Parts: sequence; structure tokens; C-alpha cells
Amino acid sequence: MNTKASRKPLQKPSWPRKVQLGRVTVSIYQRRTPSGGEGYMVANYSSGKRRFDSYATEDEALEAAQRLCRQMSEGQVIAARLTDADAAEFAAAKQALQPFKVNLLSAADTLVTCLKIVPDLSALVAAAKFYATRNKQVTRKPVSEVVAELIAIKKARKSSASYLADLRSRLGKFADAFRKDCCDVTTAQVQSWLDGLKCAAQTTKNYRTVLNLLFEFAAARGYAADNPIEKVESLKVRGGEVKLYSPEEVRRLLAVASHEFLPCLALGAFAGLRSAEIQRLAWSDIHLAERHIVIGKNTAKTASRRVVPICDALAAWLAPYASDTGLVWAGASRTFYGSQQSAAEAAGLQWKANALRHSYASYRLALIADAGRVAGELGNSASIIHRHYKELVKLADAQRWFAVTPVTGTGFVAFL
Repeated sequence: MNTKASRKPLQKPSWPRKVQLGRVTVSIYQRRTPSGGEGYMVANYSSGKRRFDSYATEDEALEAAQRLCRQMSEGQVIAARLTDADAAEFAAAKQALQPFKVNLLSAADTLVTCLKIVPDLSALVAAAKFYATRNKQVTRKPVSEVVAELIAIKKARKSSASYLADLRSRLGKFADAFRKDCCDVTTAQVQSWLDGLKCAAQTTKNYRTVLNLLFEFAAARGYAADNPIEKVESLKVRGGEVKLYSPEEVRRLLAVASHEFLPCLALGAFAGLRSAEIQRLAWSDIHLAERHIVIGKNTAKTASRRVVPICDALAAWLAPYASDTGLVWAGASRTFYGSQQSAAEAAGLQWKANALRHSYASYRLALIADAGRVAGELGNSASIIHRHYKELVKLADAQRWFAVTPVTGTGFVAFL
């Protein structure tokens, strides 16, 4: 009797299928694709939240599930071996990420991806900042209009006429060269423009200063994403030789000065005031009876109030003007500097920029030997006084400088 071997029908796998390794279990799901075929999904909890990874074949899904099991199992082994320090670091990392609602594993995965592109943490931070800057929303506005707005605000805030004129001159020249929106100006373009000016180092530095002001203003108001001047070369300007006048030379300058300009020369020579401060000074700031001058914060270059003593020589030169009112110098700034040159030519001398102030500092330091006090009178620091003016002149010369006074009734200056 013939018998046939019985065969049990093959059982179809039940879904979802489970892949297990140690305490880790990964599920594989079968699904119907939109085209009517079969697809497979692996439930991936490695990031702390469930996501489904899709695969075209069962074998691919099974291999992926096994790989995921191994990774998660290894993670559990590592977690079990954490030291107290490791655990504290883990907790700190979780806490740092909490405000951003990002779990630690997702953050680590993202960081690893980024480090494969930019393999340096500091460079990665720089790249993120660059991205944030370049993708910041800005309001497009031509450079010329931003310049005009800046100057209008400075004028409304009572900036001095000379300062506004300097802004108009330097920024006007820049606006003529950059006929584009402020947000499109780059560091390289500004650097190239400054190099092309072929100016002295101090002049180039002055241009950089006002351009930095312009783009700080623009960035703060949303006309530029950032300040391109920050990366423009910053020049170090070496201080030149400190030029002084001798007592004889200042006598000659005062002897030929016009009636209107003579107080300006005297204030520079015997009080050390800056030219810009003299032009902003009012007669009401000069207290002849009390023998001091008040340089208000709106008059001083450093926007810091100071009090300067009136020496005997200065009191003598200013005495004829005791009843005057208004500004000490009522003329224009250009006329002021022209009067300097005219006085020097009439005296047979060359005008030396800032030499009256430098002379006062040098002779005053030699006379009282107190750098801190001289610094306070000049609106400088004691270190600058020591660095630039110490031991430049002799005590005898200082005594002669502060003895230069007018001789009543003679049109002639003598040492008294």
C-alpha cells in the first residue's frame, strides 16, 4: 500500500515580527504601499521617541532591526557602566537642552552630522553665527539715506558743528563711492576702498572710526545684518614727536595776533585747551575772579567736565575781555584755523598743530611736578602725561613760559 508523506503547510509569519537582543526588542511591521505592493517598517525608539524607518524588502527590514537592536543594547551596557561624573554630565546636558525641547540623542546625532562637515567645534559655532547673521531680516536702505539719517539724529542730539561737518565730509565721500544698500556692503569692499584712499595712517584710522559709527547705527536699526567694519584692519598710529613752542615764540605769536583771536591763543598756551574746546567755549565759562575755567561735558572732547586753573599770565591776557559775552570765538571753524596760520606767518613762525597744548602740558609738568594734576587739567590720563611730556623742558624754561604777559600801554609783549 502506497503512502504519501504528509507535509504541514508553511505558516505565514505573524506581524509585527519581533527581533530581540538582551532586554531590547525591536518590532517590524508589514504595510501595504500606495501602489498595492508590500513594504516594511522598523519601529525605531533610539532617540526616545518612536519613528518608523521604511524598507522595501523584509530582509532589509530584518537586517536594520537587528542592527538597531545591537546599537540599543550596547547603549544600555554603556549606561549601566556610567560613573557618578558621567551621570552628572548626562544630567547637565539634558538640562541644557531642555529649553530647546531637544532630547540628548537627537542633539548628539545632529552634532555628529555637523562635525562631519565642519570638524571643529569653534568653527561650527562660527558657521552657525554666520548663518544666523546672513539670514537675519533687514530693511533695505541706500548708504546715502542711512548717512543722512545718522547725521540728522546726531544734529538733533546737539552734536557740535565741527563734528557734524566731519561726518558729512567723510561719510559723504563714502556714500558717493558706495551707491548700494547698506546691507550689501562687505568688509572686503570697505577695506579695498580705504586702501585706495592712500591717506596717512591717522586719516585712515579716522575714516574707519566714522564708518564703524555708521554701520553700528545701521545694524541697530535693521539696515544691515552686521557691522562689516569690525573686521576691517585697525591701524596702530605711532605718536609723532611732541612739538613745542619756546617762550620767545609764544611771545611773538601773541604780539601779532588779532584782537579777536588773541584770547584763543592765550587759552591754548596757558590753559592747554584744545582748539575744538576753545571754539565751543563761552565767556561765561571763564571765571576770572575765581581764577578758573569750567570745561563742560558739552565743550570737552571727552564729554567729561573739568576745571582748569587760570594762571597769572592767562589772567593778564584775558583781563581786557572781562566784560565780553557769547562765545570766545564767534567766527567759523575754518576762520579759526586760518587765524592760526595768519598769526604764525606774521610772527615769522611755522604753525605747529597742537603745539600750544603740548607746550602747556610740558611746561606745567616741569613747574609743578604733578602728573595727576596736569592730567586733570588737560582731560587726559597721568600715564599719557608721563609718556609724552615728562622731562621735555627745564624748570627755568617753564618759569619763563608762564611769565609771558602783556605790557600795559605798549603793544608789546615782555617777560615779566
